[in-house]
Amino acid sequence: MKIKDIVNRDIVTLTNCEHEPIHIPGSIQPHGFLVGVTADWKIDFCTENISAFVDLVYKDIIGKDFSATFGVQAKEEIVTYINGDKKQLIFPLEIEFLGKSFQLSVHKSHDIYVLEAEPHFGGKENTAELYTQMLQFITDMNSTSSLKDLCALVAKGTREITGYDRVMIYRFDADYNGEVFAENCREDLESFLGLHYPHTDIPVQARELYMKNQLRLIVDMSYTPVPIFTIDDRENKNLDLSLSILRSTSPIHVEYLKNMGVGATLTISLIHHDRLWGLIACHHYSAKNISPEIRLAAKLQGQFISSQIDLRQSTDEYQIARKTSLALEHLTGLDLPLDPLSFATICADPELLNLCNAMGVSICVGDKIYKHGVTPSDDQIERINIKINYFAKEGIFTTNKLTDYFPEFNDNPDVAGIIYHSLGNENSIVWYRPETISEINWGGDPEKAIIKDNNGLHPRNSFNIWKQIVKNQSSRWLHPEINAAASYAHVLHNQIILLMLSEEEEKYRSQSEVLKETNSELENINWISTHDLQEPLRKIQLIISKLLLEIDKVPPQSVYDSLQRVSNSANRMQVLLQDILKYTRIKYTKDALQKIDLNHIMELTLDEMKESFTESDALIEYENLPEIYGIHFLMKQLFSNILQNSLKYASSDRLPVIKVTASQKPEPYNFSTQIYCHWITFTDNGIGFEQEYAASIFKIFTRLHPQEKYSGSGVGLALSKKIMQTCGGTIRAESKPNEGTAITIYFPCDHLNSLS
Repeated sequence: MKIKDIVNRDIVTLTNCEHEPIHIPGSIQPHGFLVGVTADWKIDFCTENISAFVDLVYKDIIGKDFSATFGVQAKEEIVTYINGDKKQLIFPLEIEFLGKSFQLSVHKSHDIYVLEAEPHFGGKENTAELYTQMLQFITDMNSTSSLKDLCALVAKGTREITGYDRVMIYRFDADYNGEVFAENCREDLESFLGLHYPHTDIPVQARELYMKNQLRLIVDMSYTPVPIFTIDDRENKNLDLSLSILRSTSPIHVEYLKNMGVGATLTISLIHHDRLWGLIACHHYSAKNISPEIRLAAKLQGQFISSQIDLRQSTDEYQIARKTSLALEHLTGLDLPLDPLSFATICADPELLNLCNAMGVSICVGDKIYKHGVTPSDDQIERINIKINYFAKEGIFTTNKLTDYFPEFNDNPDVAGIIYHSLGNENSIVWYRPETISEINWGGDPEKAIIKDNNGLHPRNSFNIWKQIVKNQSSRWLHPEINAAASYAHVLHNQIILLMLSEEEEKYRSQSEVLKETNSELENINWISTHDLQEPLRKIQLIISKLLLEIDKVPPQSVYDSLQRVSNSANRMQVLLQDILKYTRIKYTKDALQKIDLNHIMELTLDEMKESFTESDALIEYENLPEIYGIHFLMKQLFSNILQNSLKYASSDRLPVIKVTASQKPEPYNFSTQIYCHWITFTDNGIGFEQEYAASIFKIFTRLHPQEKYSGSGVGLALSKKIMQTCGGTIRAESKPNEGTAITIYFPCDHLNSLS
């Protein structure tokens, strides 16, 4: 049978520092010995130093039966201990091995029972004294109000119980950088209180072990590791010592502590909400061991802190929570109208800043940005709203270092931290905090915590105070502030929903009014058209009746004139009927808008009106026209109506000239909140009219000139207005008597929303 040690000689290299396998060192500290047994109680592992404690040699017992080596009674006591009440496992088993007393700790590592034996301390600790100390501690603990006071009390109590030279309460931040939060030490020692240490001092794998094994003891920093031996029966055979109390320590950690002058340590994990919150770190400046009873008492000190963290932090944050609660109560009690302007009122209220102790706030609703206090520019706010979706989870994002996500704020000390809440549909509310420049005292240069050279890895030698100025970072957002912001964001979201519902209700009310107006208009059309249609019919009947009675006496010229009047009346009636049909067709069209080239429309219209332009000797000039969204036959009708109107009202003093110009730039116009991207103007040099009639000419059957002088039904421009409304646009006229008229048609940028 071949025996080998399992010492991990490659435990530290120049490349594996961050992944150092400290849970499988293959060795232990020498103040005890270790035996690993299989499920059938065969000795599979044993430390080299067993001969220093009992009359056995590791080579002789590996592979042997445990009972045959240590005795049946010892095995039975251990089995009873393992199978008994699990609570008793916190106390070591007092047992005799080959006539010598030991305190035995037992745990299972995969399929191996790990037995760790330490010599008996020679007598019970004064239990009564320990009890009295703990009772006094609980009494004193109840008199503390803040978490810092409690930690200071624990540091003092732990030092009294254990006798270590220095006891520190070490608290981690979100990145596991540590701070000495409380301390109690010998008067002749330099205080470490308030010093910070980088996360590299306690790497990830070490923190994981602190989570698994909440008490860690190093008795003598100058110890020589004791190798563990086993049967060489498979490749890469090893033993996980994560739960071991004798486990050997990383050589880097040993060197680190030696550089601090430390001779022995005791470390107790502080776990809060399944996360390593901090450590109780006990340092002694010479070798030191403590009994299991004292270890347990020290461990209880850590549990006192862990059980009180939530309560004490709540006490510390009470005043802040009270302030935010009052601000939230004020804001939710505001009686605001369902109007977009109410967001300006909310934003200007100082309690919105007090809600989470911010220096600025912005509310984005629709295309409006409301701001108060110290905030970024509108462009920066828009960029935050666009980019924040990459970082926000469920529409919420909080940071006190905005530059980690938005480097462009590196030179903007006014905005370093934000609380962001989405309000749905690209709406949002964001609170802002400015940069808080702070000075951090590090225990040595944090950038040189681990030094790599050709001889290996080494921790820093110097622990002199290293000052660092921190910029681009705001004060930390506290839980009451974050919760208050979330509560009010929910209220604001509901306000937006109510506003949207109110706007929808107003839209439906408006549509109802339009429908009522339309019905009234149709009734008016019906009455007028009936009346206007009857008048030419009566003329026709009268003329024909008269001709029939006097046909033999009337000269041929009179018959011709009478028939001409009949023809004119019939034509007028036909034009009226056609115009009414066109008007109603526009009103009830369901055709979808399509992209149309207005140059093509202009060419078709001019081709149809060729004779009219020839007869009137009219000249037309037009620019390159844009593409718009409309209905093809309506656009043709629109251009025809406007051009015919210019020819009809041409001046007798000059030849008609019509100019068509186009503009293409998104701008609002003073008569509407709509944004128009295209407008086309038809300018003529006709007779014109007074500007006061500019609106009325688009009403159906409205005429500014007598029928006898200027023919037509009065529907043409009303028809043009309806066409533009169908396309989501509008039409306007500007004119001066005897100078001419300019009629402009406007097409919207967003043709879909313009029709909603």
